[in-house]
Amino acid sequence: MITFVVLFIAAFCAGVQNALAGGGSFLTFPALMFTGLDARAANITSTVALFPGQITTGFAGRKNVSGLPQLSFKVLFGVSLIGGVFGALLLLMTPVSIFEFLVPWLVLFATFVFLWGSFFRKTNENSKPLGPGSSLAMQFAISIYGGYFGGGIGILMLAALTIAGLDVRKAGATKNVLAGVMNASAVLIFLFSRDVAWTQVMVASVASIAGGQIGAYALKRVNEKILRICIIILGFGLAIGLFVKAHGA
Repeated sequence: MITFVVLFIAAFCAGVQNALAGGGSFLTFPALMFTGLDARAANITSTVALFPGQITTGFAGRKNVSGLPQLSFKVLFGVSLIGGVFGALLLLMTPVSIFEFLVPWLVLFATFVFLWGSFFRKTNENSKPLGPGSSLAMQFAISIYGGYFGGGIGILMLAALTIAGLDVRKAGATKNVLAGVMNASAVLIFLFSRDVAWTQVMVASVASIAGGQIGAYALKRVNEKILRICIIILGFGLAIGLFVKAHGA
């Protein structure tokens, strides 16, 4: 019971974080492992559990969703869907032992991406946007990564979409929808996986949806910089803990 209380609190906070700044999987992933799941099962279950919240977030900002100057939103939608399928299938084909070896590095990578996107990424409105080929390839690569692991995809897409020519507001709304698209394809595949822990999914889904509503309400009332710093500290702490666990194993 204690582990599920911890999971509920973590998923609620993850819903708030995803609505405010992103990075909610940094909370649900370790909380799911705390309930007894291995790293791959925790990652798959986290993807399924947080998906409903992504749908509501994307729907809320649908008016600002946009394609790129030389690529329609339909093309980005299709690429994200296909990439998410590839990533999900790749994850299911990865043995648990290999994924547990990779996951500390994935968490560390995602944390560095979040750090860069939060405090060091610079945008230049006068810079020449990426061409359609480069933008398409970048979105496809991000989608595969999103279906496979997913940590930091929001920051990766926000960077890619702004470099490709979107302003920050439209890029933010568009990446929310595309994140839901790539995870939708992954979730459809994961539904047939034995790694999904449905009890944990139910607990985390309800909590993350509730947290997302609170996060949407608190969006203009919370110091986002402090929140991002907390997420980064959590990410590095999680990576260190996973490295220590893998070394000890």
